[in-house]
This record gives sequence, structure tokens and C-alpha cells, in this order.
Amino acid sequence: MSVVDDDESVRESLPDLLKVLGFEACAFSSPKEFLASGCVEKSGCLILDLAMPEMNGPELQQELKCRGQEIPIIFITAQKEEDVRAKMIESGAVDCLFKPFSDTDLLNALNKVFRSG
Repeated sequence: MSVVDDDESVRESLPDLLKVLGFEACAFSSPKEFLASGCVEKSGCLILDLAMPEMNGPELQQELKCRGQEIPIIFITAQKEEDVRAKMIESGAVDCLFKPFSDTDLLNALNKVFRSG
């Protein structure tokens, strides 16, 4: 699992929370850092900030599609607009969580990604 967010506090806290929930995660400060990391092929899920400088979350999502990398994406965003959330899910995201989100909201989104059957 990978976390891509330009907010340092998110990059530090979210992998710790994921570990408590039973997941291992690598954190990256930008989509370009993630793409260059070698972790793309190993990521079973991508927790991705919507708004970042240089390349935003939807642009990374499109780049991954162009590369043939179908990684389930959970967007996270400070933009608390339902139309933004709906648009991200319509574009193929598993979920879109508004910051700050609860542990339960994150776990529910992860369950959508890793649900068996």
C-alpha cells in the first residue's frame, strides 16, 4: 500500500494508522516521487491526496491508467464538496474521504478495496 500526500503530517501519521489497522504502507511526498520509487507495481492500494502541486491526484490516476497500472485508489481531500467526492468515485476511485477522516471511514474504504468474494 502507498500513501501520496504533500502534507508531511499526513505522510507521517497515516502509515502509522494503517499499521495499527494491519496494513504496511510506504509514504511519498509527490506523485513523481511515487512513480520513480519502484513501489507502483507492489502497491495493492493507493491512498492519494486530491490536490498537490505539479501533478494532482487525478492526474496521477490518469498516468497510472496510461501505464496499464490498475491500482485501487482511495482519494483523500480537504475539499469538502460532495460533487468532488462523486466525481472521483465516478472516475474510478474506490472512495473519497474528507480530511480529517475517522479510523472507521478509512477502514470501511479499505474493506471495499480488499473485500473478498
